[in-house]
Amino acid sequence: MPISLAEAKVGMADKVDQQVVDEFRRASLLLDMLIFDDAVSPGTGGSTLTYGYTCLKTPSTVAVRELNTEYTPNEAKREKKTADLKIFGGSYQIDRVIAQTSGAVNEVEFQMREKIKAAANYFHMLVINGTGAGSGAGYVTNTFDGLKKILSGSDTEYTAKDVDISTSALLDTNYNAFLDAVDTFISKLAEKPDILMMNTEMLTKVRSAARRAGYYDRSKDDFGRAVETYNGIKLLDAGYYYNGSTTEPVVAIETDGSTAMYGIKIGLNAFHGVSPKGDKIIAQHLPDFSQAGAVKEGDVEMVAATVLKNSKMAGVLKGIKIKPTE
Repeated sequence: MPISLAEAKVGMADKVDQQVVDEFRRASLLLDMLIFDDAVSPGTGGSTLTYGYTCLKTPSTVAVRELNTEYTPNEAKREKKTADLKIFGGSYQIDRVIAQTSGAVNEVEFQMREKIKAAANYFHMLVINGTGAGSGAGYVTNTFDGLKKILSGSDTEYTAKDVDISTSALLDTNYNAFLDAVDTFISKLAEKPDILMMNTEMLTKVRSAARRAGYYDRSKDDFGRAVETYNGIKLLDAGYYYNGSTTEPVVAIETDGSTAMYGIKIGLNAFHGVSPKGDKIIAQHLPDFSQAGAVKEGDVEMVAATVLKNSKMAGVLKGIKIKPTE
């Protein structure tokens, strides 16, 4: 049955496992909200974790008919698709002397928490920029298809025209036009999205414009985390991804200073996660300092993918200029 991370945590007997799941939820509002279809088992030979599904491409329509006439037939269009679950995470090593003398800062806890933050950021990266086949600038290859690829050329890909909020003065002048573009974009979706996902700089602009218009709200959730909303829709900072050498925003800023915003409706008939059968979405192994050896290794990993089952349940707003052209 479908499961959230909060529900997966309930079935775990190990307190450390529960804490690790909570750290993932704390690190990502998207992961905290997402529903996972835990329906995948290894394929023949145990070499693949593939999820098959159908995506609604074109909905059915109805019409009025006159007496003694027939309806013009039309059918909803579906498309068969697959997504391969990916195993992502990382390991860390700690010398037993460091672990024993770390004092107030628990080194194992610190390394685990930082690894979880990195995994959550990587998940955001794949949700937006992943691609299971092919390549291209900005894509993370050999993963699963992210929203950037899925929504390219779709009916819910909306490009705003001449909306420049790159400076405070321009934001004062154009915030109504900006919010009109956001509302027009939202109206193109089949249902009101649960979350708007964007980069840090775009979130700053949305916050400022929504506050000016009276549509901004802020509250705290069970983790004590500030949750911001625009007109009742949660706002998510997709954050930055560090690939080992450079740091880049998950939602890119183009050379002309424009960027994008993604609207997502969460649900099994909309956008959702996919995981192996059971509650084994997230796993962790702590360093075992009871065994011989000076340096011990720990790790954390997640097994998941995301899919969009209805092309009208997610969309992307492009063309909002948030930075002056250099």
